[in-house]
Parts: sequence; structure tokens; C-alpha cells
Amino acid sequence: MKFDDVKEFLIAEANRAGLEGYEVYYMESSDMSAETLKDEISSFASGVRGGVCFRCIVDGRMGNASSELFEENEMKALVARAIENAKNIENDDKAILFGGSEKYETPKLPKADEADAATLKRLALWMQDNTYKASEYITDGTQSAVFESKIKTELMNSYGLRLSNSVAMSGAYVQSVVQKDEQSEEGFDFAIGLNENDLSAISESATKEALSKIGAVEVDTGKYDVVISGKRMRDLLSSYASSFSGRNAQLGMSRLREKEGQKIAAEIINIIDDPMREGCSMQTPFDGEGVAAYKKTVVESGVLKTLLYDLTTADKKGIESTGNGQRLSYSTPVHIAPYSFYIKGGDTAPDDLVGKVKDGIYITEFKGMHAGCNSVTGDFSIESAGYRIRDGKICESVRSFTVAGNFFDMLLAIEDISNNVSFGIPSGYTCYGAPDVLLRDMSVAGK
Repeated sequence: MKFDDVKEFLIAEANRAGLEGYEVYYMESSDMSAETLKDEISSFASGVRGGVCFRCIVDGRMGNASSELFEENEMKALVARAIENAKNIENDDKAILFGGSEKYETPKLPKADEADAATLKRLALWMQDNTYKASEYITDGTQSAVFESKIKTELMNSYGLRLSNSVAMSGAYVQSVVQKDEQSEEGFDFAIGLNENDLSAISESATKEALSKIGAVEVDTGKYDVVISGKRMRDLLSSYASSFSGRNAQLGMSRLREKEGQKIAAEIINIIDDPMREGCSMQTPFDGEGVAAYKKTVVESGVLKTLLYDLTTADKKGIESTGNGQRLSYSTPVHIAPYSFYIKGGDTAPDDLVGKVKDGIYITEFKGMHAGCNSVTGDFSIESAGYRIRDGKICESVRSFTVAGNFFDMLLAIEDISNNVSFGIPSGYTCYGAPDVLLRDMSVAGK
């Protein structure tokens, strides 16, 4: 059965069962990637996954069931399983299906660089060759990879809501390994899109990063003025993004509980959640519940304006959903997640930000983020690496030191931010970004 036939079949089954409300959610994703090792393709993967989730309300309870087998008997069983699951629900969450928003934005997607398998393999080998040519010190372990991903979603329900969205993203990354003076180091960079100039540039930048770590020294334990690179600041934001979930706040698992309307960061900090960020390939006009997704200021001039909500958590608070009830796949439950979630850039150029530090550290690497971060309390202790800053200039590389503190205290203590924002690779519709940030007197454990 094709999905159009599946929809009609499920509607007929739902009506036959006399359901008071139901929803059909379909997601199909395809991924293709080529990776290299030495001078040949080490792995190639290509796959398509898809399925349907049926949700229904029975006696005020929400039941759901999912399947990737599009056959009539399975679709009949799908409705029956959802009804039975609703009867077994034990929580008191209000079952809500959404009738539709007044307006849905139209994504302004950048032109996707689509490629076939042969093109991906060719580009991966070409990048690997460029990387080996970038330095005489390149050694085994160096990898290049090219990928392409597509997602299609459709949602319809008994209120007459009909929504669909399709996105595609391609890109590449390089992990460059160098060996010099009996020391091995690695660097990493990526690009979104398949423009050959961009792909060539990441071979150079990853290799430059790896070489800059050769001869790294240790720093003394103490307090330092610190600039955290945008790449690493976005990692911290990602690690603590769950604190902005309305559900976690209601469960007492967020330090931001009951903090809406209060100052939680320095006045220069503005945090945006934008499902339609210009230039981002992974845009969506609606969330996994059919609510319109829209750009919102989560933190404005240091003040927490709103947490992120889905229909259930918004209903508990007596407000409207913020359109952040996402689904990782057709078979996973609705969860609260941001879209392009980023700290807005400021007015200071990156070099000028570093220029404000007389004697400090520029942090460019975090290791063991998940083990070192407590998303509930905000505490962190992370092994780090980077460069010394002397008289406002980035100097020798430094390694094996630990920075410790609290993410929320750090947000309040940020003195300045750069005017550029570094974004990571999207995971589904979620992507994080941040500028470089300047902090004074940060605790550093070194030698």
C-alpha cells in the first residue's frame, strides 16, 4: 500500500471503531554516506526508513501504535493496538489532538546539493587526497566523509488538519591526523553543502588545527580570563538545552523552573529558537503535533521569556504550545526539543574579543561533555584544550586542563560575545549555535 492508501484505510478503520479523535503521522527518512580510510572508500551506507504512527483518544486517554509494514491486516491491527494501549494508560496527562494553527510559515530552504552514490564516493576520495596533500605530516587515521540526508513528514487528524514537509541536507567532514616529533594530534571540521571550495577549505582547516596542537604545554592551576570558542559554547548550550524544556521544569528537573520573567543571564545574552533559520536546510513549519513552529526569543537581554512547550505541558501551565513537540521518528513519542537554538551574536569582532584578554586561555576543545555535565544542576567539570592568550594575542597551544563551574552562573557572568555565530550539524530539525564568549576569573585545573 502507498501512504495515501494507508491514510484512507486508517481513517475508515478509525471511523468504524467510533473513535472520538485520531491522528496519523508518517515519517520517511533516507541517508547515504561514503567514508574513506587511507586512499580508498572504507564504508558506504545507504538506506531508507519509514513508517506510520496512529494515535487516538479513548475515554480521555491517548493511545498510540506504530508500524512500518503497510499492509491491510497490519493497519487494522495498528488501530486495534492503539485503542488497547489507550485503555492501559495510567498517567493523568490530558489527551490532546490539535485542530490547527491560524498560519503556517513557508520554509525558505537553500538549494540542496543532491548527489548520487558515485558522486559521494568521488567527493570523499577527492577530499581525502586534498587532506593528505595539506601537510607532509598527515598520517594514517585521517578520514574524510560525505553524506546526504532527507526527511519527509505528513500529519493528518480527525479535525481535518493536513500538513506535510520535505527537507534535504548534504555535507562533509574531515578528521585530520598528523604526526610530528613523535607526537600525534587530530583536527576536525565540517561543511554543509557540497561546494568543492568549501570541501577543500575544511581539509586545510582540520589539518591546520591538528598541527597547531603539536608541542602543546600544560598550564598552571588557577583562575584565568577565558574566551570559549563558539564551537565549544554551542556544545555547552546543547548539553543544557533540556533545562529549557517545560516538561523538565514541571518535573522539577530543571534549574529554570518558575524562572520565566526572571533574569538568568547577562544583559547581552539573547537566545533564539528558530525553525526557519535562514540558510538552514532542516526547516519545518510545524511540530510533531501539528502546531505551527515559529521563531521565538527564549532569553531576551538576559531575561527568560519562555520555556519550550508541547501541547500537554502547555495545557498544564494554561498557555499555548510553543510548537516544540518534536518527534525523532514515526515510532517515538512526542518530546520537547528546540530547532535552531542559538545565542545571538553581539557587536565585537572575534579578534577584538581575544584582544580584551591580557593573560588567559582560548578554549577550543572539550572532552567527555556528557560525563562532565549535570543537565539538572548546571554543574560541569570538563577536560579541555586550547591556546594561551598573551597581550590580546593567541599564542602557544595548551592541553590537559579542566574547567569547572556552573552553566547558569556562567550565563550571568559573560562579559562580552563575538559578532559571529558558529552552528553545528543539524540532528533532525535540531541545531545549536553560539558566538565566542568572554569570561573573567574562570577556575582552571592544570599542572
